[in-house]
Amino acid sequence: MALASPVALAQGPAAVAIAAEIGGGLNGTTKLTLTLSKSVEARAFVMERPDRVVIDLAEVNFQLGPETGRKREGLVASFRYGLFAPGRSRIVVDLAHPATVAKIETVTRAKDGAVLLSIEFQRAERDAFRRAAVASDPAPAARKDASVPEAADKRPLIMIDAGHGGTDPGAIASTGIFEKDIVFGFARALASRLESSGRYRVRMTRDRDVFVPLSERVRLAREANADLFVSIHADSISSAPQVRGATIYTGSERATDSESAKLADRENKADAAAGTETKAAPPEVADILQELTLRETRGFSSGFAKGLMAHLSPVIEMSPKPHREAGFVVLRSPDVPSVLVELGYLSSKRDLDLLQSETWRAEVTGGMAKAVDAFFGNRTSLTRPEPPKRSAAVAPVSP
Repeated sequence: MALASPVALAQGPAAVAIAAEIGGGLNGTTKLTLTLSKSVEARAFVMERPDRVVIDLAEVNFQLGPETGRKREGLVASFRYGLFAPGRSRIVVDLAHPATVAKIETVTRAKDGAVLLSIEFQRAERDAFRRAAVASDPAPAARKDASVPEAADKRPLIMIDAGHGGTDPGAIASTGIFEKDIVFGFARALASRLESSGRYRVRMTRDRDVFVPLSERVRLAREANADLFVSIHADSISSAPQVRGATIYTGSERATDSESAKLADRENKADAAAGTETKAAPPEVADILQELTLRETRGFSSGFAKGLMAHLSPVIEMSPKPHREAGFVVLRSPDVPSVLVELGYLSSKRDLDLLQSETWRAEVTGGMAKAVDAFFGNRTSLTRPEPPKRSAAVAPVSP
């Protein structure tokens, strides 16, 4: 089910959201009300497993407090918000009970001209909710392909992936700081460090606070013919604030340990948290070339991880098991060496302080740059088989 507000999309700068409130309504309904600087177009649909309502909006600049969306009220367990794609924002509402959208209304407040956008949720039985979810038409906007041919430039291409983004905040520190913001700042600093050497071409899977599906991150790296993929994250274990340190992950069907498996499972649910679903990849044709490509790619990934460990150890606290393996979706490229770096724990006060330190960031990005230099310095004597066709490896994404 998709509903649209009767308000036409306003032109010009993005609307600003200065408040968001959840309140009870008549007949057991629950209402989410946004206070905006101007009218925006809005539409909604529901999704199951987990139960949620997804509200797509024209681009909105959310100027809301860090606690916004965390309070449970009526049919709403919590909600997240952020930029979902260029020109498009999204609110993902986690439901405490199956519910559908009864109506979307827009009212202009007379005293100050502010626009109140209200989305009313109505309790639904499981069967009715399931039918609504099946009938929903998310109709995502087409994502622009960021790859640009650079045949003349033979420098290695490094894809830096800042984890999470937009409607997916990632881990949240007790201070209200989001993982997505911490890792984006670090990713930009790393990209700048690598570019400044003049030895590499560098791209980022996201260049602002926007949601990018997991398989899209892999696709971007493969379509650009990246030579290395580095995903940046920061973990959190609220039940163990004493745990700290960095960990480097490489891809594998079998996790090194249960902790790594659980982390990969959490990270792989990012698409669902942002209101999209990633379909399973179709079975690939198993042949000797593909098997050899995957095996050698994982060898390169492991080699880079070990070098990264060696260069980071002098400048960053490492976890007791600094190199682990797990089935992260973003590490599934069969022909791009890939690692995922958990810089530390937002649940550790010491790690959190360091993650926000410019001095620490400069030291760590410097260590990572040295590891990259060593990796490509050694690669001159290594060869890989011709990679399999790009189109066969990445799962299609549906909202």
